Amino acid sequence: MKRLQLIVTGLLLLLSSTIMAQNKKSFTLDDLMWGGSNYWNLQPKNISTAWWGDCLMQTEADNVRILYNEKGKAAKGEVLFTTENINSQLDESKQGKVRDLRSARFPYPDRTEVLLETQKANLIYDWKSGQVIWIQPRISGLQANSFNPTSKARAFVKDWNLYVTTADGITHQVTTDGSRELQYGMSVHRDEFGINKGTFWSPKGNLLAFYRMDQSMVTDFPLVDISHRVAQLAPEKYPMAGMISHKVTVGIFNPATEKTTYLQAGDPTDRYFTNIAWSPDEKTLYVIELPRTQDKAELVAYDAATGQRKEVLYTETNPRYVEPMNPIVFLPWDDTKFIYQTRRDGYNHIYLFDVKGKELAQLTSGQYEVIDVLGFNTKTKSVIFKSNEASPIRHNHYSVNVGSKKRTLLDGGTGTHRGELSASGAFILDRWSSPDNFRRVDLVPTAKNAPVNLHAAETPWKDYNVPEITSGTIKAADGTTDLYYRLVKPVRFDASKKYPTVVYVYGGPHAHNVDESWNYATRPWEIYMAQRGYVVFVLDNRGSQYRGFEFESCTHRHLGDIEMQDQMKGVEYLKSLPYVDGNRLGVHGWSFGGFMTTNLMCSYPDVFKAGVAGGPVIDWKLYEVMYGERYMDSPQENPEGYESSNLLKKAGNLKGRLQIIVGYNDPTCVLQHSLAFLRAAADAGTQPDYFVYPGQGHNMTGKDMVHLHERITRYFDDYLKPVRRPRAKHHR
Repeated sequence: MKRLQLIVTGLLLLLSSTIMAQNKKSFTLDDLMWGGSNYWNLQPKNISTAWWGDCLMQTEADNVRILYNEKGKAAKGEVLFTTENINSQLDESKQGKVRDLRSARFPYPDRTEVLLETQKANLIYDWKSGQVIWIQPRISGLQANSFNPTSKARAFVKDWNLYVTTADGITHQVTTDGSRELQYGMSVHRDEFGINKGTFWSPKGNLLAFYRMDQSMVTDFPLVDISHRVAQLAPEKYPMAGMISHKVTVGIFNPATEKTTYLQAGDPTDRYFTNIAWSPDEKTLYVIELPRTQDKAELVAYDAATGQRKEVLYTETNPRYVEPMNPIVFLPWDDTKFIYQTRRDGYNHIYLFDVKGKELAQLTSGQYEVIDVLGFNTKTKSVIFKSNEASPIRHNHYSVNVGSKKRTLLDGGTGTHRGELSASGAFILDRWSSPDNFRRVDLVPTAKNAPVNLHAAETPWKDYNVPEITSGTIKAADGTTDLYYRLVKPVRFDASKKYPTVVYVYGGPHAHNVDESWNYATRPWEIYMAQRGYVVFVLDNRGSQYRGFEFESCTHRHLGDIEMQDQMKGVEYLKSLPYVDGNRLGVHGWSFGGFMTTNLMCSYPDVFKAGVAGGPVIDWKLYEVMYGERYMDSPQENPEGYESSNLLKKAGNLKGRLQIIVGYNDPTCVLQHSLAFLRAAADAGTQPDYFVYPGQGHNMTGKDMVHLHERITRYFDDYLKPVRRPRAKHHR
C-alpha cells in the first residue's frame, strides 16, 4: 500500500509540473530577437549609473542623484539636478534641449560639472551654481569625433578631413586633401590589432595624434546600392590576402601653433601601426609597429615635437604571429614606468617596464588570460584587471600590487563580470551574471573584498517555458585538451524520445560561445529552437579565444582543419546521448561560423542533414589582408593551406540541405565568396539554397533579425523534422 501511495504521489507531482509547463507562455521571435517588437519588454531591469570621481551617480532620464559617496557609503539620494534645471538655461531654438540624463558624463572629479549634449549643442552644466558654464554648437554629418575634457577641444572628421575645435570655439581645418582614397582621423588596418578609432588626444589635450590612411592603391570591391531609382556603385576599398594593402602614417597636430608633424617612421608600405599611447608629459608618442608578416612587434618611442624616432623599447617575435591589442599604460603615481600586455609566455599577462624599455617585473602569470585592464588603485598602487584565472569560462576582477605582486580576487569568483573603475580606482561598478543570476550590479571596493549589491534583476521570463541548459567539457581531438560546451534541451524534455539536434558553431579567433554568464551565454534563438523541440549544442573548439596562444594558434596556416576535428568530437558526444537522433543533425553559424558550417556540410556529408551558413568565408584568398594573413600567411607563402581550406573544391561533396544567407552589402565577407560557391556547386551538380538581404551588411539589423531567424528556423523545421510542422511565427 505504501509503495502504491508513493507511485500515486509521484504521478500527481509529474502531472502537476506538466500542467504548469503547459500553462506557461511560449516565446515568439519578436520576444527574443533584437529588433523584435516585444524584445525590450522581456529584458531584465537595469540601473543607469556613472562615476563622478569616487562617487557613484544614479542617472535617470530626468534627474541625477548620488547613490554612493566617495567612502562607499549609501548617500541620502537627494536629487542634484534635473533636465528642467538645465533646459531653463537654454534657448531651445538655438541650443536644443537635454532630453535624457542617462548619458551624462562627469569628467571632473573635483568640480560639480556634468558634460551633456542636446541635438544642437555640447555643454557643461555646473549643478552647484545652477548655470550652463560652457557650450558649443554640434556639427552634423561627422564621420568620427573625439572630445578631450581637460582642454575642452574636440577633434572630428567630416568629408574625410580632420578638424579641431578648441574650447574657445575656434575651428582649425587640419587637412584639406581628404577623400575616400585618402582618409584622416579614421580607424585603419580594418580595425585589427585593437584599433577602433583614428584620433588620440594627449593627456592634457594640447596635442592630437591621428592616422592618415592612403588607400588609393587598394582595389575597389564593387558593392552596389539598390536604394536609388537606378542602382549605383558603392565601392569598398578591400585589400585581399596577398594583394596590395593601404599605407598608414601617423601625424601630430598642435592647435596652438596650427602645425602638423608626421612621425619619421620610414616607408609605410606593408607595415602596421597600432596601439598609440602618449607619455604623461606629452613629449613622447609610443607606437607598436609590425611588418606585414606579423611575426614581429616593436614598441617604438617618437619625439612628439619633431616626429623623430627615438628608440625601440621592446621587441617580440613569434614564427606564427604576434598580435598586440593594447597600448602601454603609465602608472598614475610614477611617470617613469608603464604596464604592457603580451602573450609572449603563452598567455596574455601584465608586465611592468620603465621608460628605457627595461622589464622590471611580470605582474601576472599562470595558465590563464588577462582579459582586460580596468585601471589602477592609486592609493594601494595596484593594477585592477579582469581574468579567467578561476576557470576558462569565468571572468572575474582581481587586483595585483605593483610592488609585491600579490594578487587578490575582488568579486565572488563566479560568473562573468564587466566592471567600470572609479577615478582613484577605489571602487568597481560590477555588472555581472552567472548561470542562475539574470543580472546583478555590485559596488566592489578594490582594497577590501566586501561587495555591496546595488541591483538584482528578476527574470522577466518567469511566465515562459525555459529549457534546461547545462555546460560541461569533452576532450578535443588531441585527446588531452578540455573543450567547453553548452547543451540546451527541448522544452518539456522527455528522455525516452529522440530529438533533432542543431550544432551552433563559430570556432574562430577573438570569440567564444560558452561562459558562466546567465544560462551559460545561451543565445535567444537557441531558446526558441528548444521550444520547438530541438536539442542545441555549442562547443568552443581549439582556435577560439581566452585559452592561451597555443590553443588559439594551433590552427595557423590551415584554418578549418583542427576546428572541424574538435567539432566532430562534439558530434561523437551528441551521438552518445540516448535522446539525440544522430540521423537528424543540423549545423548553423555566421561569419567564421558560416565557413565552419559550409565546411562541415561538405567535409562530413553523411553526418549533417541540414545546415544554414551565414555570411561565410569560402576562399581565404578573398578575405582581407590583416586577418587572413595573420592566421594563414599569404597565399604566396602558403599555397597548400589556402588550397586545403578552399571550400570551392568541396562544393561537389554536398549531400544534405545547405542554405547560405548573406547581406548583399557585406563589406567584411564580400558577396564574391558565396557567389563563387554557387558557381562551383552548379558546376558540380549540387543544390545549395541561397537567400540575400538587400541593404544589409555582415550582420543583420532591425526587423531583419527577426526575419532572419524565422528563415533559419523554417529551414531546420523543413529538413530535420520528420513531419512538416507549422511555419515559425514571430507575430503574436
